[in-house]
Amino acid sequence: MMQSPIAFVGGGNMARSLVGGLVARGRDAASIRVSEPVPELREALHRDFGVQVVDGNATAVDGAGTWVLAVKPQVLRGVCEALAPIAQQARPLVVSIAAGITATQLERWLGGGIAVVRCMPNTPALLGAGVTGLFANPRVDAAGREGAQALLSAAGGTVWIDDEALMDAVTAVSGSGPAYVFLLAEAMQAAALAEGLPADAARTLVLQTVLGAARMLTEGDADAAELRRRVTSPNGTTQAAIETFEAGGFRELVGKSIRAATVRGRELSAAND
Repeated sequence: MMQSPIAFVGGGNMARSLVGGLVARGRDAASIRVSEPVPELREALHRDFGVQVVDGNATAVDGAGTWVLAVKPQVLRGVCEALAPIAQQARPLVVSIAAGITATQLERWLGGGIAVVRCMPNTPALLGAGVTGLFANPRVDAAGREGAQALLSAAGGTVWIDDEALMDAVTAVSGSGPAYVFLLAEAMQAAALAEGLPADAARTLVLQTVLGAARMLTEGDADAAELRRRVTSPNGTTQAAIETFEAGGFRELVGKSIRAATVRGRELSAAND
């Protein structure tokens, strides 16, 4: 049976990860259309996945039951307003992965009465190892929620959020979160070098430690606090490091950082309204 077309408006990295995940899971490439103004990106999408590629948004969404808005937040209003006449006629399910843009804004820009799912994936989605927070406006029915979840599951896990006001916190925790881990790894490598370890050894030790710790968190049944307790022997080396972290206000700094990211998400929404 012919699958209903999915249109991607924008063909950047996140759209590419979703397209790749869908095709890998058996989605017919012929049912996926991507509009992308950069010729090199269009050619790469067609070459790598066999999907239809065009340079016009209206052409991409024509006849598509699901639209995935994957452009920068700063240009999203103009994109939506240009597509509003088509949206009013077609009444698609609109899935947005733009940070800081609310479902209410999207619905208004598209002319009103549109089913909108607002999503916040993160960059590990490029490896199929991401996580996405999703919020659905009241016009999204059960089939729409199921379709949106199937779409975003192509990039990793999914979490539904009932209160859209919490989506800025989702962005702060998971959307921005990989950068926090990268910063920690960067700092650990620099410290290892300062202790005299060779660069290649420092890199391997740090990256495999981060990978192994993540696997223990996700594949075991113990939470982060319990795992930390298990590895922290009394009066040992780990305890010395943990006490230094705590004395330096590590937890408070993490809390302040996530608060700053949450506030910035709200500011982005207001700036693009």
